[in-house]
Amino acid sequence: MTIEINRRRFFKGAAALTVGGLSASATLAQSGAEPADAAGVLELQTRRAQRWAGRGLSDWVRPRDGVDHNVVIVGGGQSGIAIAYGLKRKGIGKVEVIDRAAPGQTGIWRSIARMQQLRTGKTLIGLEQDNPTLGFRAWFETLNGADAFDALDRIPRLAWADYVDWFQEVTETSVRYRTRLIEIEPQGDLLRLHLESEGVRREETTRKVVLANGYAGSGGPNVPGFLSALPNEYWSHTSDDIDFAALRGQVVGIVGAGSSAFDAAGVALEAGAAEVHMFNRRPYVGYPGGSPATGPSDRGHANAREMAFELPDIVRWRNYLRGDRSVATAPTDSIERAVRHDNFRVHLESSLADVRIDSGRVAANVRGQPWRLDHLIAGTGYRIDIATQTELSGIQESIARWADRYEPEPGEDNAGGAIHPYLGTGFEFLPRGSTGGEYLRNIHCFNLSARLSFGMSIGDVPSCVDHPRLVATIARDLYVESVDVAAHERWAESPMAPADPAPYERAIAASTSQAA
Repeated sequence: MTIEINRRRFFKGAAALTVGGLSASATLAQSGAEPADAAGVLELQTRRAQRWAGRGLSDWVRPRDGVDHNVVIVGGGQSGIAIAYGLKRKGIGKVEVIDRAAPGQTGIWRSIARMQQLRTGKTLIGLEQDNPTLGFRAWFETLNGADAFDALDRIPRLAWADYVDWFQEVTETSVRYRTRLIEIEPQGDLLRLHLESEGVRREETTRKVVLANGYAGSGGPNVPGFLSALPNEYWSHTSDDIDFAALRGQVVGIVGAGSSAFDAAGVALEAGAAEVHMFNRRPYVGYPGGSPATGPSDRGHANAREMAFELPDIVRWRNYLRGDRSVATAPTDSIERAVRHDNFRVHLESSLADVRIDSGRVAANVRGQPWRLDHLIAGTGYRIDIATQTELSGIQESIARWADRYEPEPGEDNAGGAIHPYLGTGFEFLPRGSTGGEYLRNIHCFNLSARLSFGMSIGDVPSCVDHPRLVATIARDLYVESVDVAAHERWAESPMAPADPAPYERAIAASTSQAA
C-alpha cells in the first residue's frame, strides 16, 4: 500500500505552535469549533494535548558559575530530539542539541536509510514517551484515518521521517546545526567540549553529555580491507551517500546479504544498473521467520525490552554471542524488492578474493572464477570500537569495557564483545579503575556502543523505550548535585518561628471556658 502525505498540509501552522500556550487553534478548542481539514484537526488535537499536559516545569537545576549548559546532546536525529523533549518535561533547562549536519539532513531517514518500510513493528513505543497524542499513530491516523493505519504492514520510511520533523516542530526542540564535537575534555566534574561550529572553533562547558550520534558514533562503518585498499571511486559503504544514478548501466557487486545490502541492491536495480550481484559468504540468506525460533524463556521479552539491562551479565553476554554468531537477516519485502528484477543474482558461499583494479574495472576471483565489476557496495554493517572515535581520544583509555568487568565462561570468549563499553544503568560510561575517572558518569552513551549492555541496537526505533531511563538518570544526578548540604543544615537547625495569626485572628476565642 502506498501512502502519500502532503508535507505542506501537515506542517500547516506547526511553526506557530507554542507548547502549553494558547493560539488560534486553542481558541477553536475552547469555542467548540472544529477545523475542516486533517491538518487543522491535527493542530487542534496537538494543542489540546499540550495544554492539558501543562507547561514544562520551570528550570529547577541550581546554576553553577562558568557552566554553559546542563546537558549537551550530540545528535539531532530522532533520539536526540526525543531526549531533549523528555528533559524539558522534567524541568531541566539549558539543554543544547548539536548536529554536524545541515538543517533537514539530520538522522538517516532521508539519506542512507533506503528501505521502503521501517524494519520494526508499527505499534512500538516511539518518541512520544508519556504523551500518546505525540506518537506516530496519533499523527498518522489524524491525517489519514484509522483504516489507513490498520492497512499498513509497517511504517513507511518517509512517513516516519515526516513524523520526526513534525515531532521536532511541535515540541519546539531546537538544534544547533553544522556543529561538530571534536573532543571531550574533563574539567573536574565538568566537561569541556571542543566544538567546531560553522567552521569556527570554540569551547563550551557542560555538566552532562549525551552521545546520541547513531551508528557513526560507535566506531564507524565496518569496511573490509580488500575494499579500503581500492581507490575510493570504485567502492562505497551503505553508510555513504551513494550516487545510484551514476550506476545506471553498470555491473554492481554487493558484499553482504543483510538488510542494508538488500536495500542497496534494490535501489541500484531501480536506478537502472545493468546487473547486480550479491556475494554472500554463508550458504543461505537469513530473514525473519526463516528458521525455527528457539531460546530460553528468560532470555528477554520483546514487550519488556527496557528491562534487558537488568539481566545478569552472563545472560547479556550470551545473548550478544548468539546475535554475533547468527546470520544477519533482511525483511522479506527488502528481499522481494531485489529478487523481482531478472538482472539480480545472489551468490551463496561466495567471497571476493584477489580484488584489484584492472583496465578501469574491479577485477576479482569468486570461487576460482574471474569477475569484472564496475562498482562494489559493502553492506557489511558497523564496528563497535570507541577507541576509534576522535571525540573520545583523550578519555577512552579510562572507560571500562566488558573485558574489565566480566570474565566469560570457557569457550565463550569474543574479542568484539570484550571492547564494548560496560555501561551503567543510565547509559553512562564507567571508570576502568576503582579510583579516578568519576567524570565519565556524566557522559551517557546512547548509540550502538550500548548494544551489549542494553541488549538491542541503541539509536534504532525499538530503543525509544529506553529514553525515559536515560532522562530519569540525568534528572536524578542533577537533582542530587544541586542539593546545598550546608544550606539544609542551617535550615534544619534554625528556630521554628510561629506563623502570623492574621488569617484566623478574628476567630480566636477570648477564653477556653465553655459558655453555659
